[in-house]
Amino acid sequence: MKCLYSIFTVLFLFLLSSCSNEKVTNKKEAETTDNLQEQLSEGLPIGDNSRTSLDWNGTYSGIIPCADCEGIETTLTLNQDLTYYIVTNYLGRNDALEETFNGTFKWDDTGSKIFLEGVKYAPNQYKIGENQIWQLDKSGNMITGDLADHYILYKKP
Repeated sequence: MKCLYSIFTVLFLFLLSSCSNEKVTNKKEAETTDNLQEQLSEGLPIGDNSRTSLDWNGTYSGIIPCADCEGIETTLTLNQDLTYYIVTNYLGRNDALEETFNGTFKWDDTGSKIFLEGVKYAPNQYKIGENQIWQLDKSGNMITGDLADHYILYKKP
């Protein structure tokens, strides 16, 4: 009789624990569904991409090629609130002249490129990577050729 009581107790506890696990699983599934719906409603890309997977905010710098000067010293700061600040200095032309722009930026539909709003006469599109960003051409494409590696800005520590 004691053995039968122990068997029923074990079965009861097993059934009780399986019910509570089902509730936890259903709750997690509901939270995941809610999160996906929230991303869709906000227009956020779903899955891994630069926007969702990288620590993209910070300051990036480098010297970009220039047709009529020694290079364009460029520093771009991207903030978590989707604002930016960019400083450019045309080396060898007038080292004291710096151009600055600030404003907001938008992500493209893929979550891998940004577009700097308010920049009219300078490059305003960048592809975001791990601790680096690539300046893109006016059509939003990667720059190719012998100087392609010179269009990369590296994140400052």
